[in-house]
Amino acid sequence: MSQIHTLTMPKWGLSMTEGRVDAWLKEEGQSISKGDEVLDVETDKISSSVEAPFSGILRRQIARQDETLAVGALLGIVVDGEASDAEIDAVIEQFQASFVPGDSADEDSGPAPQKVELGGRLIRYFERGEGGTPLLLVHGFGGDLNNWLFNHEALAAGRRVIALDLPGHGESAKALQRGDLDELSQVLLALLDHLEIPVAHLVGHSMGGAVSLNTARLAPDRVRTLTLIGSAGLGREINGDYLQGFVEASNRNALKPQLVQLFSNAELVNRQMLDDMLKYKRLEGVQAALGQLAGNLFADGRQHADLRPVVQDGPQPVLVIWGSDDRIIPVSHSADLKAQIEVLPGQGHMLQMEAAEQVNRLILDFIQQH
Repeated sequence: MSQIHTLTMPKWGLSMTEGRVDAWLKEEGQSISKGDEVLDVETDKISSSVEAPFSGILRRQIARQDETLAVGALLGIVVDGEASDAEIDAVIEQFQASFVPGDSADEDSGPAPQKVELGGRLIRYFERGEGGTPLLLVHGFGGDLNNWLFNHEALAAGRRVIALDLPGHGESAKALQRGDLDELSQVLLALLDHLEIPVAHLVGHSMGGAVSLNTARLAPDRVRTLTLIGSAGLGREINGDYLQGFVEASNRNALKPQLVQLFSNAELVNRQMLDDMLKYKRLEGVQAALGQLAGNLFADGRQHADLRPVVQDGPQPVLVIWGSDDRIIPVSHSADLKAQIEVLPGQGHMLQMEAAEQVNRLILDFIQQH
């Protein structure tokens, strides 16, 4: 039985309302498999490829190059089996007649981020999916829950997935008490308590990896598995010039050279990303929080927490993912760990964004085994 599939503009992140078609990667008449990259789309946050959620033949390219379309708008038609041009025309006509920009975006955005008071301060978090052992995503230094915008949805298929803004970050309260790993780990445990989650898979990026490791050290019975992406806490070296430059940057010209070090593709650091980061850095309390964390965790351009014993001696299975070209924390820190180690060639520090499909697949395969 043939199926006529509609390929639509995806929603990447909570604020995305539209995307601009950069280039088609598949031609009409070409066979595509589920997961194939079909076209490149650029948003005000970042560019990425639209992956096919189904297999078949690309029969129609509806969206044109450089066209800007709303989330949920029709991009193309993929047919699995046989279908006449008339049948395809009818599907397109019906879709376009009923599509209202904004409706599908509202529907697709699902639950909004929430805020909860934990220990006297507001913490923002966002959750998607249900079932299974829940998974908690922990961002790095200067990041927020939007660092997972290409991962959250994919990981939440059949599983409850939560991302949070650590204190001092995003829309969580900015004031820190001690500004150390124990304080950040206690926030993770308090959020799990609030959500009535007795045990979770933790996925941490960069500083968030160190927070996840430390959480497993403090409460090993609460952590099912650890996934560490370009993680801190596994060696002494860190790019101290980047950290100092990031903390001190107060305009686009100072910030851009720092942010480009995070990515393997410097073009991803666009004006919108710089403006969003500067807006965050100018919020009251942010500068003090970043300075406090950097001073405690990475003073003198070195890492001061040694959390390798958590990997080597802890009860949790550990997955370590690193970019071979990481310019912030060297990939050599992954050596000799008692873990599943995956080094992605050519990738930088933000590989959960730049190599999202690979990272998502590695995480899902890993947690499904445990």
